[in-house]
Amino acid sequence: MNLRYTKGLSETIQRSHPKERAMKVLVVIASINELRNIKDFEPMLTQENSKVVVVDESDGTVRRRNDEILEDIPHEYYGVSERSEWFRERFGSSSSKYLKVIPERCHAETSFGFLVAYEEEPDVVLEVDDDVFPVKGHDILRGHISNLFSEDGVTVSSSWKWYNTLENLELNVGDPIFARGHPYSEDTRKEEYNWRTQGGRCVLNMGLWTGHPDLDALTILYYGGLDGRCRIRALRSKRKKIIVGRGTYFAVCSMNTAFRPNVIPAFYQLYMNYMGVNRFDDIWSGLFLKKVADHLGDRVSLGEPVVYHDKRPRDVFKDLKNETDGLAINETLWRTVEEAEIEGETYWDAYSSLIEEMTVRIPKAFKNPDHKKFLKAQIERMRLWLEIIDKIK
Repeated sequence: MNLRYTKGLSETIQRSHPKERAMKVLVVIASINELRNIKDFEPMLTQENSKVVVVDESDGTVRRRNDEILEDIPHEYYGVSERSEWFRERFGSSSSKYLKVIPERCHAETSFGFLVAYEEEPDVVLEVDDDVFPVKGHDILRGHISNLFSEDGVTVSSSWKWYNTLENLELNVGDPIFARGHPYSEDTRKEEYNWRTQGGRCVLNMGLWTGHPDLDALTILYYGGLDGRCRIRALRSKRKKIIVGRGTYFAVCSMNTAFRPNVIPAFYQLYMNYMGVNRFDDIWSGLFLKKVADHLGDRVSLGEPVVYHDKRPRDVFKDLKNETDGLAINETLWRTVEEAEIEGETYWDAYSSLIEEMTVRIPKAFKNPDHKKFLKAQIERMRLWLEIIDKIK
């Protein structure tokens, strides 16, 4: 048992309250685009001791433009060559074994940024996408820091095991709309919630969005979004901080999410763009983390800070193709995780226990051989992820 790894939140927040000093914040963004949105966040980033880690594909032209854009913000790039060198420096002749944990040319490359953060030990890791922008009255860093460290909030739970994150957004449509990653089975879509006036500090906080909410391709297509965007808009959030109670899950979107680095051993972004499956890295990593955090007695929240999501046009049918098998896997995977009985007093140990439970349960729970093969590959990489964490710390 790796007792040197941090236990629960109660044992990790030993430093001063964030209001008393500048926090060390590491911003992780996976992008092949110009980062003009990060420039817009600059006044907020400079309030804290911040650095931006860009996980990209080494395009020299884009990097030169981003150097100009991020001139006053400390930043560094990790493309394919830099990531390979990082692994060679730490693992020598075994580097190729561990490098395969990080996919190429997909959003799940953010896992590499999490490894950088785990080594550098910031107070907070902030993950953002390149198409979200500031909203007046919402400071992205102070909002996340407040929700992570304050004792505020209300707690929601559901006997049906799922909370719909879009319930906390005022939308421009009256229909019940569910977030990307929320299961489709009827029992998970019963919006019958129990609310308690109970707050507390958290290990992860997911900020929400105005503009285009986080929807799957099937929903977008149903609402006429042939270019990957549809008429559904989020206007504002309803509550500042919702803690999702123990045993209740929610769709974790990485568009605007902050977390304490001690959770990184249990927060591997799964290997996507593989066997035709994509766009579930944040969903399933969030599912696993929620299981582990619940086991350890830690809390996760959602709500503020709100950002504006200016989604770019994209091929909705390509997204639908990439999501189809993931949608099917999702319906069974979350129940398999829910039923797992895990052990351990640290994020490393509890995640390892979850891996072993999945190894036993998945062959019985899944009938489709391709789905079994896909999940077996994920489990192999999850094990390697823990080996990496073990070796770099």
